[in-house]
Amino acid sequence: MNKLSVRDLEVKGKKVFLRVDLNVTLNKKGEIIEENKIRSALPTINYLVNKGAKIIIASHLGRPKGEVKEEFRLDPVARKLAEILERPVYKIDEVVGDEVKKAVEKLDNGEILMLENVRFHPGETKNDPELARQYAELADIYINDAFGTAHRAHASTEGAARLLPSAAGLNMEREINIMSQILENPERPLAAILGGTKVADKIGLINHFLEIVDCLLIGGGMANTFLKAKGYSLGRSFVE
Repeated sequence: MNKLSVRDLEVKGKKVFLRVDLNVTLNKKGEIIEENKIRSALPTINYLVNKGAKIIIASHLGRPKGEVKEEFRLDPVARKLAEILERPVYKIDEVVGDEVKKAVEKLDNGEILMLENVRFHPGETKNDPELARQYAELADIYINDAFGTAHRAHASTEGAARLLPSAAGLNMEREINIMSQILENPERPLAAILGGTKVADKIGLINHFLEIVDCLLIGGGMANTFLKAKGYSLGRSFVE
């Protein structure tokens, strides 16, 4: 991989803005149903902890559309992450602002602060330059480990990355290496499996894969949209 990796940077004592994808599935009680996305972020988080960085975790959860919605707060995610890491994860109820700055300044080497759901801020999905600047002011280094949202030009994924020394996290690095192998020199026959719920988000990816793979399998909520288009009755199942 030719992209700069977190392993290429000196992070000891540095404030690191770490964008991860902790968009987990919650049940109606606000309990985490699956931990895969949290566990995918662990290699980079543990690396930064062990190297003595001051870690500022940023993530989204759901689609609150620029409003504060209690069901999309990251508190259960912070608790679960702390449980898995067996170390404190300090959670703040703001995305940016004076209270966030104070919390960041209190961090010691190897400590972790989790910001509130970045999509509570209306400027996040608009890639607002002012919001990106406020993110960048919090840190010395930017690390993107959110492969699942890397295609989105948002303030915490693209805007802030332009304003700080930036690199890929270990999960991002792994995913890119896997994709590179598939796209550049795949073994045949090659099949791809796509899941998730939103077809609109993946139309470009689907069209691209159709030119590469021998077989494309679509599952999850996305499959419902295709089945609906073919005239099947899906009852109350999700259809985009």
